[in-house]
Amino acid sequence: MLETAIESIETVIVDLPTIRPHTLAMHTMQNQTLVIIRLRCADGIEGIGESTTIGGLAYGNESPESIKTNIDKHFAPLLLGQDSSNINAAMLRVERSIRGNTFAKSGIETALLDAQGKRLGLPVSELLGGRVRDTLPVAWTLASGNTEQDIGEAQKMLDLRRHRIFKLKIGAGEVSRDLAHVIAIKAALGDQVSVRVDVNQGWDEAVALRACRILADNGIDLIEQPISRHNRTGMVRLNAMNLAPIMADESIECVEDAFTLAREGAASVFALKIAKNGGPRAMLRAATIAEAAGIALYGGTMLEGGIGTLASAHAFVTLNKLAWGTELFGPLLLTEDILGEPLVYRDFELLVPKTPGLGLCLDEDRLAFFRRA
Repeated sequence: MLETAIESIETVIVDLPTIRPHTLAMHTMQNQTLVIIRLRCADGIEGIGESTTIGGLAYGNESPESIKTNIDKHFAPLLLGQDSSNINAAMLRVERSIRGNTFAKSGIETALLDAQGKRLGLPVSELLGGRVRDTLPVAWTLASGNTEQDIGEAQKMLDLRRHRIFKLKIGAGEVSRDLAHVIAIKAALGDQVSVRVDVNQGWDEAVALRACRILADNGIDLIEQPISRHNRTGMVRLNAMNLAPIMADESIECVEDAFTLAREGAASVFALKIAKNGGPRAMLRAATIAEAAGIALYGGTMLEGGIGTLASAHAFVTLNKLAWGTELFGPLLLTEDILGEPLVYRDFELLVPKTPGLGLCLDEDRLAFFRRA
């Protein structure tokens, strides 16, 4: 057998508690569920990956349970015996046989990259072209829904020097109440911070036309996915108003979506997510399209744990420009972890390891404790 052949692929579902309920337009998270992927090779190298989505099927077409089942029943048979060191060939084999399933594909590709980085003694960022920075600015999402509580939480983050970029999740409630909530928080925090909103497709176009103007007039820096991802012409009209920049998130389900949005002028900022594009390498292809079209970049998250967060981070540090920073705060939302050492956040940024692979190890005892039976 080839020395670098894939011998086994194991998936484990892990349920971890969060510091508070996390409210989005389509769902309120009470905890976070991760699918951990362990890819073992004939040379003794193990690659670790993570596939994480939000709210079961409330957000997209994959759930933790479907991710595990599809990797076990469909991905693994395709990949067992294949050369783990040839990531391109392995992922092409997957692409030819499996449609969609970008969250699962991202976790598999992450595990392959981690294994190859460990094998070569290189961090994943160097496998993706080479880093141009070692740290990433990280936004914090204020999602309690309570204005005073959110203001207090933001001020605490400033005092800890952990975050000075804040995103507010709105769109699920009554519009005027949501707007008042956002405006009050911006007024309390002032110009020392960047305040942004994520509507998660919660408005129709008529509401968005009025609300985006009000938000821009009150100092809100960025408006994420205000209307349905299917209403691309509406996104074009909103973007053409030249109010606060409009960011596409749910509109980008694959690299081809990035091309279409760029061609049509539907957004001035793209949220980049490895899970939605099918892995770090596909995400970087979407970033290249955006850069060629003059569209600014933002490093998004699916609120992954440490593994998925570092997979994104290793890709983001290779980008020449990341004008709007990142949202890689997922591990900070958790009260428990399954890693041997936590990720390092300091001076408003995330430190991206330079050690081989992703630069992490699993805590086997904690993984066993939190895994779903």
